This record gives sequence, structure tokens and C-alpha cells, in this order.
Amino acid sequence: MGIQERDRKVYRPLRRAGLQVIPDAVPAGAMPYVVGYREEDVTGSFSHRYDTPRLVERLNADWYDLAESSGLFDDRREFLLQLPQGTRSHRAALHHMHFGNGSAPSLWTRVRLLDRWDVMGRGAESAFLGVHSGHPGFAMMALDSSVYISCSTGEMGIDVLAVGRPDRSESVLHHLEQWARNASPYADRESTQRIAAWLAGRPGP
Repeated sequence: MGIQERDRKVYRPLRRAGLQVIPDAVPAGAMPYVVGYREEDVTGSFSHRYDTPRLVERLNADWYDLAESSGLFDDRREFLLQLPQGTRSHRAALHHMHFGNGSAPSLWTRVRLLDRWDVMGRGAESAFLGVHSGHPGFAMMALDSSVYISCSTGEMGIDVLAVGRPDRSESVLHHLEQWARNASPYADRESTQRIAAWLAGRPGP
């Protein structure tokens, strides 16, 4: 996939949602995935039912408050957004996860939150931060891996939570170690190698 195609299919829709992509700028040492966190790792959360009045507005306001209070943003309001590789949309990634062989491979992309943004509306509608407006789904992380924010849609509504210091969570690290040892021929080798390299290079406690 060429640069122009990725710009047209991925970067432009994200920019219309108020997220400026900063290519090839993910910090060295960023943890590749966050999985297996427990309740004690969660530092903040909120949920809204689909029938909540002014749903997108409420979601946007609460997401920003959670992101700011948890430390997702740096001083330029930059952070990491996990995107499926290539130009695969969030909907296609979900389909692959449920009906394909394993989860869709994803990578972090550095983004900056612009002055005018609509993560839960236009962002979700872009197909890269959700299924459609008001039905978001995404993973975000601080540049220093200190905060992870996950948003998922369920049968009744939307759940958003923040995980503090996922890079130090015993449960998260245990799940990543299991992933890195996965010898199944169906495992995504690229993801497994990326996790193993991060675990080998991370500083001690």
C-alpha cells in the first residue's frame, strides 16, 4: 500500500475527526499491545447506554475528561492510536477477529488532537475508531506507555476505561509473555516477535 493510498483512506478520515496523524513517530520502546489487565489496574471508566440523550456529545466530553485526567496527552495533546495494518477498517478488523484466524494485526500510530475534534462521532464514523457515529471502538496509549484507554461497544451501550501503568501490570506482562511463547502455526508471527522483542528490551522493575 502506497503513501498516497494510506493518506486518502486512513489519514484524511482521521483528520476530519480532529486527529492529525504523525507518520513514523512512535516512540522507541512503546509496548506493542495491552491485554489481560485486571480490575485493580483500571484507574477510571465510564459507560453510556445507546439511548442516552445527546450520546455523542456526552461520549466526547467524558472521553476528553478521562484522557486528560489519566495523562493520555503530552503537552502537545499527542498520543498513540492503535490502527489495523494497511487500510483495514475497524469493522473489517472485528470481522477478522471473530471469523478469521486470530485477531487482526494492529500497530500504534502517533496522532495529535486538533482544536476541533469529534472522536466519538466523526471518528467512529470514519470506520477506524468504531463502526459508525455513536458506536466507537478503539485503543489509545500515552507516548510513554503510562496510560492505556480502551473503548468498546456492547449490546446495551459503550464502555470506556483507563488502565494505569500497563507496562508494569503483572497481569498484562503475564499475558504478553504467554503470547510471546505461542508456538501455534496460526499465531501472527509478526505480533509475537514484536512482543518478544519488547519484553526482552524492557527495563527491570
